[in-house]
Amino acid sequence: MNHDTVYAHPRDTIEAFRFDGRVADVFENMISRSVPGYAFTLELAGLVAAQYGMEGTRCYDLGCSLGASTLVVRRHLPASCHLTGIDNSPAMVERCRAIVSRDHSEAPTEILEQDIRDTHVTNASVVVMNYTLQFIPPHERLELLARIAAGMVTGGALLLSEKIRFEDNTRQSFMTDLHHEFKRSQGYSDLEIAQKRAALENVLVPDTEAEHLDRMRDAGFRTAQVVSRCINFSSILAIR
Repeated sequence: MNHDTVYAHPRDTIEAFRFDGRVADVFENMISRSVPGYAFTLELAGLVAAQYGMEGTRCYDLGCSLGASTLVVRRHLPASCHLTGIDNSPAMVERCRAIVSRDHSEAPTEILEQDIRDTHVTNASVVVMNYTLQFIPPHERLELLARIAAGMVTGGALLLSEKIRFEDNTRQSFMTDLHHEFKRSQGYSDLEIAQKRAALENVLVPDTEAEHLDRMRDAGFRTAQVVSRCINFSSILAIR
């Protein structure tokens, strides 16, 4: 695993964060050191796939990056399920395809380079979106989720994991400080934390849990509830 040093040195100009080759090279290390509870999020994806993956259906990992959740889902699906991983980063897709090719689980799997807003979800029993919706413009999020819901079978499950914000400013400040302390405990410097935060400004736009839950129901999901939370990251399970 390559060590993340993307923001380790001072920059005169902080460009908007992109999932380019430099990030792809260290992404596994970056996400595990940046997202508290990430390992359990992957485990949760496997649990959802095992419980809700249906024979003869399709499953999707939208925003699959290097395929960590793709592989976990694949290993818990019936062999008759077809799994598709989607990512719009060429660097991520190239590496993900190589990683998936070394896995020999039975469920047929393909990795596509595509914007998830262009993905045609159909006959889906499981859809996973790990830290993906937060990069979609807020005004497009409901339409995207509604199209996903429309392409899912009755009883199918969407697992959405996101960074969240809090309406109460005191709580927001507390959780932000705690998240930064988590990053320091993972070896990130104050410079790295500050520069990455600046790069993500207006690129990663979080919602509150209430906004996510209301949007899920408006999109056509029968139920939606928070199933996991760690500092300022949550996972929501929605059932079609």
